[in-house]
This record gives sequence, C-alpha cells and structure tokens, in this order.
Amino acid sequence: MMLRVRSRDGLERVSIENPQITVSQLNTLIQSQLRIPIQNQTLSTNQNLLLAKTPSDLLKFTDMSNPTTTLSSLNLSHGSMVFLAYEGERTVSGPKIQPAGSFGRKMTMDDLIAKQLRVTRQENPHCELVSFDRDSAHAFQHYVNETLAFGVKRSGFMYGTVSETGKVEVDFIYEPPQQGTEENLAILRDPEEEKLVEAIAVGLGMRRVGFIFTQTISQDKKDYTMSNKEVLQAAEFHAESGLKEWVTAIVKLEVNEDGGADVHFEAFQMSDNCVKLFKDGIFVTEIAEDDDPKLSKMKKDVVVGVKDTREVDNDFFLVVVKIFDHQGPLSTTFPIENRITHVTLNALKNHLDRTKSLPLVKRISDFHLLLLLARFLDLNADVPALAECVQRQTAIPEGYQLLIESLASS
Repeated sequence: MMLRVRSRDGLERVSIENPQITVSQLNTLIQSQLRIPIQNQTLSTNQNLLLAKTPSDLLKFTDMSNPTTTLSSLNLSHGSMVFLAYEGERTVSGPKIQPAGSFGRKMTMDDLIAKQLRVTRQENPHCELVSFDRDSAHAFQHYVNETLAFGVKRSGFMYGTVSETGKVEVDFIYEPPQQGTEENLAILRDPEEEKLVEAIAVGLGMRRVGFIFTQTISQDKKDYTMSNKEVLQAAEFHAESGLKEWVTAIVKLEVNEDGGADVHFEAFQMSDNCVKLFKDGIFVTEIAEDDDPKLSKMKKDVVVGVKDTREVDNDFFLVVVKIFDHQGPLSTTFPIENRITHVTLNALKNHLDRTKSLPLVKRISDFHLLLLLARFLDLNADVPALAECVQRQTAIPEGYQLLIESLASS
C-alpha cells in the first residue's frame, strides 16, 4: 500500500506494508522514509493544514492527533492523500561520492561521457494532456486579442488539478502584476497577493499547474516556437514549481487559409534537460539585443548530437503536450485582477445585482471575485474556508454573507 504525503516540499510517497497500521506507526514510517522526526510531525487529512502558520494553528487539526487511530478508520487506503506540517529543516542524505582519477577508481569512457552535459530531445512529456476550462481560456485570449490586440505580451499562472495519470486540468488563470512590451515581459510578482491566491487554490482543492503567455504580432514573423527570453522565463517557473507535470502554454495569432487571423493555443513542457540546466546555472541569463532569439546560450560547452557547442536551438527544450478543453467548476464573469481597469468594490455590487436570481455560493464561484473578497478576510482561516464552500457548493455561512453584502454596499 502507498500513501501520498503532501507537505511544503511538495508531493512524496510513503510505502506501507500493513493497511491496518495506526497513526503512530505512520509517524514512524514518515520518520524513516522521509527523515522527519516524529516529534516534529503534524498530520491531517485536511489540506488547510498546509496554511497553518503558528503552533496554535496546528493544534486545530485533530483528526490524526490520536496515535492509536487506525488509518482504515480514517478511510485512508492505497493512493490516499495525507497532509504533513513539520517544524525545522529536513536532513536528506546525499549521494555517496567515490574517488576518481590517479588516487582512486580509474575513469572509464562511460564515466567521461556521463560527465558531459548532453542535450537531447525528450520525446514524451510527463503530462499526459492539458485541458483548459473554456471560460477562463476565453477570458484570457479575449483580453489580449480585443484590448491589447496582441501588441504587447501578457501572461498568467494556471491553476487546477493533476490526475494520477498526469492529466492537467486548468480551471482558472491568475494574472499577476506585469509590464509587457512587444518583445519583453516583466512579471512584477506580489508575494502578499500570491499568498491569497494560494489560499484560495487550497480551499478549491487546486494548485498552480503551469504558466501561460502570449506572443505578439511581430513575433509571428520570427522563425522560432519560443524565443531565448521565453525559454528562460518558462524554465524558471517550471524549476520553481517542482511539479514534473508543469505545463507552459503559448497563445498567439496565426494566419488562416482565408488570410485572416485565428487565436491559437499551444502547450509544451520544458524538457528535463532544460530544467536541470537552468537549476544548475548553465544558461546565460543576460541576453544581448543582437543575440539570435531562436538559440539559448550556455556558460559552458554542451553536447548536441556529436558536436560541442554553447548555443542550443530552443526547440530541443520543448516537449509537445496535447490540448483539450472542458467546462470547469468556476465561472469567469467577474473583472480580472491587474489589468488596465482597476477592480473596485463597485464591481462586486454590479456582479451581485446581475446574478441575484442565483444562490450566493453560485454568485461567488469565480476565482477573480474570491481574490477581491480575500483582501478583506483572514488569510489562514476565512479565505480557504470560503473557497471550500465554493468547492463543495455548500451554503455560505451567515457571517460571510453579511460581510459580502456590506462590502458590496460600501
């Protein structure tokens, strides 16, 4: 039997021989397999545990606090998810180092080949496919098409779910503060706003799953799929995520058979090669104006085919992902954050007036509306709790109803 354990470090697995074990025995297995001391562990089946900031917050999660409770009584079986918070830093044993050269083991030809930085094409993605919620995808492309006219670059972080088989579903797109030009995209990340976004995502049972950006009309004339600047940015976010199924999506205009232009979505994963080279600091990150945009420069020689080079065609780093669409659980009718028009509480009033025939939980089932509300709520308790009501489509508690009505009328 295998349990999935999600902590601040991401998703890991713990092997269990006897499904009838107790919480205490699970603590021991986590200590031996994940190297986290028993006394530092707090376990729960409630994902809000990951938002706990203080020891008193941790004490609120009691479902797995009794060491004699069996996993079966908690309905935990093969593949179930358990959430883990722990104090301190992890100690992970590194690889054993064997001596080489004249004072140790002799280097073989295989050793020398292994030490080379080789760049090869990756045929298969870790992500089986990516499916976009139709409304959120439309809201993103409509803005860059109708308002920005594909004249400047735009981006967003995609949120949704990842299945056991590697299927990624995108259910909303968060657009961070940013400054786009025809050639460049600067993302002005706001850590406080991103904390609100993450808290909403946890309550909705979702996580960050990818990065989406647009290419401008002028880029359509260039002979590359992704420029060197775009490869760097995509690799950075992929590496930061720690998610092997992470998806990078491109939205652009393409000329159709009639001479008109159609909005076109493409999806990729940055190859394992690419992400590792980025993490190891091999990419040259300062790009000159006269650099060829279809080539990424390296700080040291890499082997492509049989040739040593410091310039790699960007296409070597791209792994194509199939695209589908679906109707997700959220609507996307509320004004979207960090665009030209600032979102105010008046937008909340207009939205609620327009949807007054629906139950309140339906009226607020929009990520962008939840983000506005989150600015007036407690990050650790209220934000995930309200988002969980949306996820489960349960009645909104009276206290939140009064707060929402008060904000709408202010």
